[in-house]
Parts: sequence; C-alpha cells; structure tokens
Amino acid sequence: MSGIDGIIYLILIACLLPYVFTILAKVTGGFKPRDNQNPRDFLAKTTGLAARANAVQQNSFESLPLFIAAVLMAEYMVVSQVIIMKLGIAYIVLRIIYGICYLLNLATLRSIIWFLSMACPIILMITVIRII
Repeated sequence: MSGIDGIIYLILIACLLPYVFTILAKVTGGFKPRDNQNPRDFLAKTTGLAARANAVQQNSFESLPLFIAAVLMAEYMVVSQVIIMKLGIAYIVLRIIYGICYLLNLATLRSIIWFLSMACPIILMITVIRII
C-alpha cells in the first residue's frame, strides 16, 4: 500500500474511525430505534462507557480536518510517500490507542497519546513548509 492508493486508504480509515466509537457509544448506551428521532440528545444523556465513547467520536471528528489537510498538502507538495505513510499510519494507530485509553478512563495516558497523535499531522505540515 503505497502511492496515492495508500493515501486514499489512510484518509478513508481516519474518516471511518469516529463512527466505530459512535456505534460503541450507542450500543453501550442502550440505543433503541426510537432514539434515532434525536440521536444527539440520546448521546448527550449517556454516562460511563457510552459517554466516554461519545467523547472519543467527537474528538476524532475534531482532529480529522487537520489530518486530512496535512496529508493532502503533503501529497500536493510531493513530500516523500514514505514520510506521509509513516506519519499517517502513526496517526491512525495513535487515535485507536487514544480511544482505548479514553474508554478505559486512563486520563493521563490518553492526554499523552492525544498529543502524539496530533503531532503527526503537525509534523507533516512543518515538512510541507520546509519544502516551500
């Protein structure tokens, strides 16, 4: 998986990852078909594991624009595919670990992993700036 197809897969996986936590939040929160009338209200009222899963999905959506922008800019500016792929894969793996830490209520470790995951697209952007 290299070249543009690898980049597309990275973006696709990153875009789908928040939905994994959305589904987990709904399942663990006892989501019923009638709750689909107002799913955001349902998720806002969850507690415990369901609330933490909801927080993961919200944070995952919040970090997504930076990641997508960084990957696309790096690709456009012809940053090495190896660098883009390594940082992209690291971002996704770290986001999964971040989600697990959030679900397990490991706040300090979660914050460290969050910082490392956010460093991946930032490093990509700095790499683009250095090319310019």
